[in-house]
Amino acid sequence: AAEAGQWRAAGGRRRRRGRAGREEQGGSAIVRRLQEARDELLSGGFWAASAEAVQTLLAASTERPARCVCYGLGRFSSSPAARAQLAFLLLLLEELRVPPGQCALFDPVFSAQEAAVLGQLGLQLLPHNEEGKHSVGESATLFYMVHCGKALYNNLLWRNWSAEALSKTIIIGNSFKGMEERLLPRILERDYSYIAKVLKGTEEVALPDHPQYLDTFNDTSVHWFPLQKLKELSPDIWDSVEEPTYPHCDDVEIIRKEDRAAGCSPSAEES
Repeated sequence: AAEAGQWRAAGGRRRRRGRAGREEQGGSAIVRRLQEARDELLSGGFWAASAEAVQTLLAASTERPARCVCYGLGRFSSSPAARAQLAFLLLLLEELRVPPGQCALFDPVFSAQEAAVLGQLGLQLLPHNEEGKHSVGESATLFYMVHCGKALYNNLLWRNWSAEALSKTIIIGNSFKGMEERLLPRILERDYSYIAKVLKGTEEVALPDHPQYLDTFNDTSVHWFPLQKLKELSPDIWDSVEEPTYPHCDDVEIIRKEDRAAGCSPSAEES
């Protein structure tokens, strides 16, 4: 009986090793597909054209971003669009000279395998759902939020609602101009008031159109908030610092910490 038990234990170890091996192989395959996505971004010309928008930002900014936060990337192990967005992020970190260890990501849909791959790439995972409410602190911070919901952008602006903090905030994500054009003014002001209030203090450069990435980076822009433009806004806009709520929104495209059963997605719109 003891011998049989030892055999079963050895078999369990073999099965664990086999499962770990399959996971490792799967992780290697994901990394390989990420490399392919990176090569396509480089060879197709999309990255070179996009880097011009990034260089416009660098030329206009007094402070280069020292760290990065990424929300809503999605299932990059299975989604080619999410994989291209992650490959773009890695190229962006190189361009901005932000070490991977200074880039943190959050999406509740990440699998354990995807989390492991991000770790292999040197990236960090945020420990909990911030609902977009991340402070820039003392360092200029890039927020990479491609195809995220409007509530996440609104929450991020609220959390950093001062001229000093916003001047250190850079957002790559859905075009604020596009939001302004598509939403009725009263809806934008009622539901996403911080986006509405900061529009006149925003500089925005759109990423280029590219036939290969029409559904991957469509409506995506680089946004930054020059201190001088922010100082020219009415002083009254800084007085209202009420935390956003979304009582009129059926789907705020965010998973709230206190209401995970709501069925809303923090990553927002499908890529």
